[in-house]
Amino acid sequence: MGLTEWAYPLAESLLSEPLPRRWKHSMGVAERARTIASIAGADADLLEAAAVLHDIGYSPDLVKTGFHPLDGARYLRDVADADERVVHLVAHHSCSWMEAEARGLREELEDEFPRESAHLNDALCYCDMNTTPDGTPTNPVDRINEICGRYGPDSLIGTFIRRAEPEILASTARVLEQLAAAKRQPM
Repeated sequence: MGLTEWAYPLAESLLSEPLPRRWKHSMGVAERARTIASIAGADADLLEAAAVLHDIGYSPDLVKTGFHPLDGARYLRDVADADERVVHLVAHHSCSWMEAEARGLREELEDEFPRESAHLNDALCYCDMNTTPDGTPTNPVDRINEICGRYGPDSLIGTFIRRAEPEILASTARVLEQLAAAKRQPM
């Protein structure tokens, strides 16, 4: 069984009933991953699996710290016996280190979970930040504004997402450049 064949039912079992909107978002993020598979190369399956699993830490059954990248990664490592690269991508998706820092969990996150390659972290961030909460395509600026509006500009999440905005935009720009370069390559 491939990573995606394993990942989808797991994510669905954790998100679809208690958090149907989060499940739609996760499926949309996975769809974005399929659209950029050409730049992920041999890691396309890995990227898609991490994309559909990236928010499982929101599942009420998994919440321990309240920091979903850490809760999701710990579950994947400790319970689901997941591929460690998937675990690392989930732990560090979408500039999570900045939110971890705001929560006093950065050292814990980084001690337990090394980062995957910048290329794959950028790709997962691109997928997440180009997907609405309902799973439809968007752009990173609108997505950041939506997150800030949903949580409030002075909330921990609102403050984190504004702080992370330059890196999110840089990350997504790097992916767009890779996609453009791939299109320029002769077949």
